[in-house]
Amino acid sequence: MNLNVQRVGFINWLLLLVGAVVTAATSRYAETLTGRAGAVFLTLGFLVALVSYFQMRLRTREQLERLEFEELMKSKGSSTLFAEGAGASFPAQQSREQFDKWMVPIFTVLLFLLQGGSAYFLWTKIAAAGQPPIEKSTFAMAIFGLLALCLFLFGRYSANLARFAGTLLVRPGAGYLLLGAAISLGGAIAAAAVWFRAPIVDAYGARVLCVILGLAAVETAVGLLLEIYRPRMGGQEARLLYESRLIGILGQPAGLFKTAAQALDYQFGFKVSETWFYRFLEKALAWIVLLQAAVLCLSTMVVVVEPHEQGLLERFGKQVTGRNLLTPGLHFKLPWPIDQVHRWPASSVRHFNVGFVPDPAMENERTLSWTRSHYKEEVPFLVASRSQFEQAGAQSGGDQAVPVNLLTASIPVQYVVTNYQAWTYNHTNPGELLERIATREIVNYFLSVDMDEIMSAGRVPASKELQARIQKRAMEQPELGVQILLVGLQDIHPPVGNKQVQVAAAYEAVIGAIQEKEAKILAAEGYRLSTVPKAHAEAARLLSEAQGYKAQKMAAAVAQAGRFTNQLSAYRASPDVFMQRTYLESLAQAVVAPRKYLLMATNTQDIIMMNLEDKLRPDLLDTPVVLPPTKK
Repeated sequence: MNLNVQRVGFINWLLLLVGAVVTAATSRYAETLTGRAGAVFLTLGFLVALVSYFQMRLRTREQLERLEFEELMKSKGSSTLFAEGAGASFPAQQSREQFDKWMVPIFTVLLFLLQGGSAYFLWTKIAAAGQPPIEKSTFAMAIFGLLALCLFLFGRYSANLARFAGTLLVRPGAGYLLLGAAISLGGAIAAAAVWFRAPIVDAYGARVLCVILGLAAVETAVGLLLEIYRPRMGGQEARLLYESRLIGILGQPAGLFKTAAQALDYQFGFKVSETWFYRFLEKALAWIVLLQAAVLCLSTMVVVVEPHEQGLLERFGKQVTGRNLLTPGLHFKLPWPIDQVHRWPASSVRHFNVGFVPDPAMENERTLSWTRSHYKEEVPFLVASRSQFEQAGAQSGGDQAVPVNLLTASIPVQYVVTNYQAWTYNHTNPGELLERIATREIVNYFLSVDMDEIMSAGRVPASKELQARIQKRAMEQPELGVQILLVGLQDIHPPVGNKQVQVAAAYEAVIGAIQEKEAKILAAEGYRLSTVPKAHAEAARLLSEAQGYKAQKMAAAVAQAGRFTNQLSAYRASPDVFMQRTYLESLAQAVVAPRKYLLMATNTQDIIMMNLEDKLRPDLLDTPVVLPPTKK
């Protein structure tokens, strides 16, 4: 092998090593995600170039060994002696064959693991990374731009040298050099985007590189499998297992058809690139791609804004005077990326939560208990306690600080954006700003109300008051453009506590004792209200009866005294008549109550009507009555 080609291979892995170190240091300093992914690509390219350089050295030794062998054969004039031990006469060839047979597949498997693992690791790091600092982006732009220029110049030279020299071992390193130049240029563009306050470009660039790295890992694995089943033809040079066609295409887009033709010819064993269809596709593909790009570009010039949406038109990231806000309907604009439209559902109701972090696993629960947490996280608020303040003031003579308690509450806040333009352009993060305003007003309001009041009858007035306060503070901000629809107060209770201190359970016990005391007081009051009037009524009844008995006795005594006076006058007038009459009156009064029986004579024919409702004794009816004989 030409020593110049071997020298180029040495410079390839050396440049890739330097580029990997510089890219890693710059990306760590500037905190760019695209630079980190580029450092991984350059590191893998360094390993590939190093292995290809080692193969170059082995093949150079093999060529020198054969030249020496041919010179010895010419000087001796006979090859019999050397023909017998030809197997032991080429140790360099044996070393190269063993390296191609064992070390290259092992390195290819290791390269597949590194590519797949790096793609997964970078993807997870991108999701957790923050925004890069703006003040360090200019340094990153300069370093990445200089590195892209150096890698491109020498990578282009290496690629041309590999094509003209007719060797495959320079091509893997040249592909990684050109790809490293493209990645460095992309890193400079990402740093410029950070400078223009568009860090999302850096994140998207890193994700694209992760996808390319994952595809390269898939290509490496597929290449290992196809190498087992590919047709072997005599005199055909084997393809390098660790060489990635994807890397070569991305590093040299102009050689796409040539690389594809070589791959097809290598896999199928005949000249697929010489068929008429392939030649037609090679000539017409550029126009087809241009036509598709033109159609795609024209399609971005038409924008349809739905009836429930509003659109913001931006030109190079800035507002377009007179056409900034797009109403529902059909609109025309300049093609992407000159003009961009950001849609927003104007009538949609948005919300955020204050005081709690919802737990999706507990959203369907209908029974909420104070003693058990029903959210992923609950934030306690400080709230005043009027009852404790009055008790403490009475005990200390009125000079006492206001007692406070802890209270948890689930407060969903619903709002609608009324001015999308102001909401988007006047604040960096308007949603977070509104959430902080609401949290501040809720905290201040809780410090000014009584705990027992807000947990009972004061909940509805508190909700309306908080809605008015948050709306007022939002209007004080410069063009925030929102309307507060609802501030809900739900699940208001003392904190649940922990395993050692059950705050809510203790509060429930206190409230239960207070309610039980109030119930007993009300029961005693009811018993008093029912017993005392009854006693008063009984006393009045007894007094009235006594007074009536007194009046009756006095009237009877007066009547009896008057009667005695009249009886005395009658007795004096006729003593016999008075006595007989008094006897008869006494007899009549005496026989009024007792039952009377009539016993008639048996020898008469009288008809007697008797009331037999009462059972009469048989001896009274069966006893014969004998009348005395009458005198004639």
